[in-house]
Amino acid sequence: MSVSDLPGKNPHVTGGTSSSASSQPQHEMNINKALPPLKRHDFDQEGKLGSNVSIALHALGANRLRSLLTTLGIVIGVASVVSMVALIQGFSANITDTIASLGTNMIIIAPGTSNNIANSGLSKNGKISVSSRVTSVLPSAETTLSLTPADATAVAGIADVTAVSPVLSDNAEVIYGNQNWNTRIAGVDPSLMQIQDWTIAQGSWFSTTDNRGARSVAVLGQTAYLQLFAASGDDPIGKTIRIRNQLYSVIGVLQAKGGAPSTDDVVYVPFTTALARLKNNGYVDQILMRVDDSNNIDTVQQSITSLLEQRHHISKGTPDDFNLTSSKQLLQTFDQIFALATAMYVSIASISLTVGGIGIMNIMIVSVTERTREIGIRLSLGAQRQDIRNQFLIEAVTLSLIGGVIGLLLGLLMGLGLTNAFAIPLVVTPTSLLIPFAVSGGVGVLFGAYPAIRAARLDPIEALRSL
Repeated sequence: MSVSDLPGKNPHVTGGTSSSASSQPQHEMNINKALPPLKRHDFDQEGKLGSNVSIALHALGANRLRSLLTTLGIVIGVASVVSMVALIQGFSANITDTIASLGTNMIIIAPGTSNNIANSGLSKNGKISVSSRVTSVLPSAETTLSLTPADATAVAGIADVTAVSPVLSDNAEVIYGNQNWNTRIAGVDPSLMQIQDWTIAQGSWFSTTDNRGARSVAVLGQTAYLQLFAASGDDPIGKTIRIRNQLYSVIGVLQAKGGAPSTDDVVYVPFTTALARLKNNGYVDQILMRVDDSNNIDTVQQSITSLLEQRHHISKGTPDDFNLTSSKQLLQTFDQIFALATAMYVSIASISLTVGGIGIMNIMIVSVTERTREIGIRLSLGAQRQDIRNQFLIEAVTLSLIGGVIGLLLGLLMGLGLTNAFAIPLVVTPTSLLIPFAVSGGVGVLFGAYPAIRAARLDPIEALRSL
């Protein structure tokens, strides 16, 4: 008798039973992999948040193109804010460096009334011009000259004033060999080096003896030096340059300061030399002075005003024919201008952010309508209404944050291009990096709240009828 003849010993039946038994554990493993078993952690707040985030990301990933297009308003708004803030901060840093490099605790006395546009730090076309206040350029044609060398001597005797320099400025062509360069010629007192904290790179600054003797010596700013001597590679010290029809011996070259381009584009000569050879009209273009302590600036300014009003015979109630500005006032003025510009640009960009927020709200309302059955099933299986609300709110915030990240990167690239175009530093602060996330997250919460609440308030019975 064979094994196949025994009852219940059919090899085919036995083999079939073994195959079914071995496939059962594999089937269970596949189910567990697709639907992992719930754990206690899944029912606490952190577990629910993780589930909601996972569901939100899955829903956004299922409609990638729609999600990306929805974020365009946020991207444009954030990129505009970041790039403009970077540009404004770059200008602010540039001007701050310029003012700081040209002397702290400095007071500038300029001719003309305080409301004269030539002395306001603004040019006729409305552009900011820090050089009109700090770098000793020529007064505008509408300015009435009123300051004299004697005024500079008089204010030097005021308490707490440590150094004073009258300034005569003119623009002229400077020639060395076959090189020529149009630059600013400034006749100054030897004390200007102390007032504006200049550093000598080569040679020396002119002395009091040079100034008293009206000697034909010159100290070159870094830009003027490069334009005249870089091509030939000659050592400038002791070389002769021509300014108009006058010859001058170069005795020094200044270390570059940076900031405004005109800061280093200058040739300094002794004040008495400029008075005798370049401009002898009896007036000076500016008077620069240094105060021993910043706390004494206001007191010194009051003393200067009283002294010059007396010297110029200005009666009470009559506008002064001069005006005073300190380096601290310059910084405060430009800070106010840049703060106003920042507020204006942010206000304009907020329109784009509002449009982007409305777009997110509209697309979330559409999403709620499309997923009514999903909401009904989840509610019928025990999901709480706050879970439904949080899910759609997380989707809205995620959309906004994605737009914020893209806008931040785009804004930094735009800011880099703009600052390079204007030759100013790119300034990136922690605040400028955190603001896009805060703004985009706030937009997501604000405009995603209504669709999320609407989804949470759906009646599960009415939602299931759409099945």
